[in-house]
Amino acid sequence: MSKRNIFIEFPHAKGVVVSGDIHGDITPLVFKCCVQYGMTDTLIVVAGDCGFGFEKLGYYENVYKCCREKLTKANNWLVFIRGNHDNPAYFNKQPFKHQRWMTLKDYSVIKACGHTILCIGGATSIDRALRRASRQYHLPNPDDPFMPNVYWSNEIPEFDEERLDIIDETCAIDTVITHTSPSFCELSSHFALEDWAMHDKELMDDVKHEREVMDDIYNYLYTKNHPLRYWYYGHFHESWHAQIDDTMFHMLDIMELREIPSIDAS
Repeated sequence: MSKRNIFIEFPHAKGVVVSGDIHGDITPLVFKCCVQYGMTDTLIVVAGDCGFGFEKLGYYENVYKCCREKLTKANNWLVFIRGNHDNPAYFNKQPFKHQRWMTLKDYSVIKACGHTILCIGGATSIDRALRRASRQYHLPNPDDPFMPNVYWSNEIPEFDEERLDIIDETCAIDTVITHTSPSFCELSSHFALEDWAMHDKELMDDVKHEREVMDDIYNYLYTKNHPLRYWYYGHFHESWHAQIDDTMFHMLDIMELREIPSIDAS
C-alpha cells in the first residue's frame, strides 16, 4: 500500500464537519449544509451508511450533478466513509473521485484545517438475516461489482496493521472517524439485537468482533502515542458524547452534524 493511496489533503478547507448516517439522503444533506446552514469553505465527512449500492451506478452520478453547483458555489467538499449499508465496491474501487465529492477507502487519512483524520468504515447489519431473505438480495456478481443489492457480506471493519504502520511512520493522528465504535463507547446494548440474534446464530459474535476491531485501532494509536483528541461515529442512530481519558468521543444521530474544533479552539 503506497502512501499516495492513503493521504488526501484539503488545503483550502477552513472547517471540518462530520455527519451521522444519511441512508441515501445526499441531496438533503447538501441542501442542509450549503443552503440552510450557509456553510462555506467546509469539508463535510459522512460517517457511513451513505446509501451507495441500492441503486445503479448512474443514479449516484446524477445525484452528484444535482449537488455539484451548490457545493461549488459554497466552496464545500463532501466525502463518504463506508457503512454497513453501503456496497464496499464504491469505496474500494472509488468510482467517484470528483473535485467536490469522493468515497474514501478504509484507512484513508484526511489532512485539513491542521487536523490529521483517520477514516475507517464498516459495521455489522443486525438485520442481515432479513436482508438475505429478501427478494431484492442476490449473490455478488464479480463482473458487475456495482449491481444494486440490499446486503453485502464484506461489510464488517478490518484491523489492518500494515496500513496503520504506514500511517504511524508518516503522521500523527489527532482525530478518528469511523462508522461503528470501540466497545467502551455507547451504545453498549441494542434493544433489538437479541431479537435479531434469534434468527442469526453468528450475529452476537460478529457484533462483538466489530467492536473489538475498533478497540484494536484505538489501542494501536494509544500505544504508539498518537495525539488522539477526537473520535466520531454514527451507526447507532442516537446522539451521545463523553470524554474518555484524553479523547472526546461523539456518537452522531441520523443526519446530525458536529464540527471538529479548530486547532486554536481546541
